[in-house]
Amino acid sequence: MGSSINLSSILSALGSSSGINVQSAVAQEIALESQPMDEWEQQQTTLQNQTSDINGIESDITTLQSALTALSDPAGALASMTATSSDTSLVNATATAGTASGTHVVEVNNLATNASWYSSDVASGTTALAAGTFSIQVGSAAPITVTTGNGVNTLNDVVNYINGLNAGVSASVVNDASGSRLALVSTNSGAANNFTVSNGSGLSFTQATTGQDASLTVDGIPIDSASNTVTGAVNGLTLNLTGAAPGTQVSLTVAPDASQVSQAVSTFVTDYNKVIGDVNSEYSVNSSNQEGPLAEDPVLAALQSTLLGVGSYTSGNGTVSTLQNLGISMNNDGTLTLDSSTLNNAIQNNFAAVQSFMQGASSNGFASALNTQLNSLVGPVSGAFTVDLQSISAENTDLQNQINSFQTYINNRETYLTNEYNQADEALQELPNLEAQINAELGNTSTNKSS
Repeated sequence: MGSSINLSSILSALGSSSGINVQSAVAQEIALESQPMDEWEQQQTTLQNQTSDINGIESDITTLQSALTALSDPAGALASMTATSSDTSLVNATATAGTASGTHVVEVNNLATNASWYSSDVASGTTALAAGTFSIQVGSAAPITVTTGNGVNTLNDVVNYINGLNAGVSASVVNDASGSRLALVSTNSGAANNFTVSNGSGLSFTQATTGQDASLTVDGIPIDSASNTVTGAVNGLTLNLTGAAPGTQVSLTVAPDASQVSQAVSTFVTDYNKVIGDVNSEYSVNSSNQEGPLAEDPVLAALQSTLLGVGSYTSGNGTVSTLQNLGISMNNDGTLTLDSSTLNNAIQNNFAAVQSFMQGASSNGFASALNTQLNSLVGPVSGAFTVDLQSISAENTDLQNQINSFQTYINNRETYLTNEYNQADEALQELPNLEAQINAELGNTSTNKSS
């Protein structure tokens, strides 16, 4: 950069009565000299766009990896099981992941019940009760004594007192046309939670139901349960008893949960298409005939190759060895299309093959293989995109250092040029006075000119 000032600004000012426009002249000089910095800032913008796009792609890859993990995890979607009952009015069931497929026969002889008692009538829940006591004994626990007439004076007071004890009995006031009664119900069902009530305080008590265990058979084995929710009878199954019918057999069929598996595969297709869409957008040409900021990035090309490779993946065994066998086909743009009918047919008729294709014998199936390839691109330490971002960050830092250093130079240059133009402007402003002085010294006055 030279230290001279723009002479055109000075020469143009010679014929002007206003002198030099210092601010404009300096701005022109600085704009010209700042061109390298403008180019660096444009490069930074490109780097920022690259960073933004990589972060977006990485986020979508992470989502895709979650979908793949759901398919590869031995306890994931492919382990989801469902239990179907032949008579839900008597029993239905839920199955945990990994429960063995099969059919079980259940007979429900009787349901588990909660014990309940009710008292004789009084006028209302606020009627004063006679002083006295009555006791409640739940199972083999020590009896609890309720004393009336000393702060516990009404049925409403009795309810609050009993419920505050948390003694395994829930109290309430039942109102009808006859008046009000104290109702007592065991908190838990089953014979062990049956309870008795002694009469007193002018109240007499009647047992409405007796607490008893549920009685059932599962595959011919007799089972008693304090609850109508039965666990442990079949490994992984929870039975929910809803009715009793001695001698009636209910079939529970345990099988893979086709809806869960189908949804997991559909999620994979959706998430895959989002990532391949990200890749395609980088190679698309916009209205300015320009591709995306990552079009020349070899890591993007590696990602594209990885994704397109799923179309030719084969496990080499079983009736399900390719994505096509699951109803998944690849379109010309690399996106996938799912035929739900073909998928559901494979799940229903060849579930073991579906599971083998996705998970493999040693967690080396399709889902794990693709996940591993993707992790080589987005791994937090040595993933290719991670290294890419580190390189971009370092380049951006170097550019910023150049810009900062150059900005210091420009600031100094602006100060220098402003001073130079100001001095030149002052000199130009003195020219008329200097001309008059010279003319006076030469005697070049109007009088001499006329003589």
